[in-house]
Amino acid sequence: MHRRPLIELLQRYERFWQAAEERALAARFRAFAAAHADCLLRSCVPGHITASCWILAADDSRALLTHHRKLERWLQLGGHVDGEAAVERAALREAREESGMTDFEFVPFGDGGLVPLDLDVHPIPARGSEPRHDHWDVRFLLRARPGQALAISDESNDLQWFAAAAIPAVTREPSVLRLLQKSARLLAGGVAGRAVGPGAM
Repeated sequence: MHRRPLIELLQRYERFWQAAEERALAARFRAFAAAHADCLLRSCVPGHITASCWILAADDSRALLTHHRKLERWLQLGGHVDGEAAVERAALREAREESGMTDFEFVPFGDGGLVPLDLDVHPIPARGSEPRHDHWDVRFLLRARPGQALAISDESNDLQWFAAAAIPAVTREPSVLRLLQKSARLLAGGVAGRAVGPGAM
């Protein structure tokens, strides 16, 4: 299975997010991908790569969260990549499937090439015949184009836009709050811009 696009994403992440803990996490991801040729598939028993997205409203004033049906928590949108070597395409697919919206752009930052907003490894408990395993989640910053209606998928109990100040009141998930903080830092610092052209994909 072709893992080069994933490795290149992780290398760009490591160059942009230069804190020691960020670089160490990117190195862990690269080691996991190198050790498991099937890391992009659910059949990779120790765990597998997933993709998710922090979705901003068109004016950057709110972020979209889903109340996950199985996990009963407010989370960012995302899911399994199911063999998609360009994991950003899987994140975009999940954004469309779980939000009902279709028109997004990847928010650009960095010095060339798409850079993930965040990386996170988290355990998934055993469920039915599925053993406990890890999700190695690659997370992207998306912006929704204006004028689109939301549609709740069968994976969600609810789907809502939240102002930044309201998010800590609905979730204490450290990785969700980290997405909030990292995106806010990028926007406040003028690092995150607006994509040029008709759309991301």
